[in-house]
Amino acid sequence: MITRTTFSRTVLLIGVLGTVAVLVGPVDAHKTPIKPEQLKAYQDAFMEEVRKGDLLFHGDEAMAKQMGVVLSNTGMACAMCHPQTADTHPHTFPKFQAQMAKFATLRDMINWCIEKPNQGEKIDDGSEAMKALEAYIYWSNSGSVLTPGKF
Repeated sequence: MITRTTFSRTVLLIGVLGTVAVLVGPVDAHKTPIKPEQLKAYQDAFMEEVRKGDLLFHGDEAMAKQMGVVLSNTGMACAMCHPQTADTHPHTFPKFQAQMAKFATLRDMINWCIEKPNQGEKIDDGSEAMKALEAYIYWSNSGSVLTPGKF
C-alpha cells in the first residue's frame, strides 16, 4: 500500500529529476554534433544519388549500363507511367499492394514495375541502382506526409 508520504516523496523526486533534465539539457545519446561542412558533404552525396536515380527513372541507358542493370526490355522508362514521379506514393509504403497481392515495400514495388510492365531484370535490394531510384523517388516527393499502410 502506498502511503501519502511515499507518494509525496515520489512526486518530489520526479519533479527534481525533471528539473535537472531541463537544466542539464537533452541527452545526446552518444552523438557527435554534425558540423556544417559534414552536413554539406552528406547533402551533396544524397543529391548525387538523386541525380543518378533521375537518370535511371527517365530511362538513361548509359547510367543503367554503368550500374549494371536492365530496367526495361520494352523501351519504357519509369517516367512514362509516372511523370515527375507522380503516383509513386513512396510515403505510403510499406503497405498491402494489390498488384502483387502482398504486403510490400517501395523496393518491392520498384522491382514489380521493372519486371512486369517494363520486362526488365529485377535489381538487388541493396544495389546502388535501387538506392539511387529510391533517393530520386523520395526526393521528388519531399514534403509528403508519411502515411505508411495507406492504400
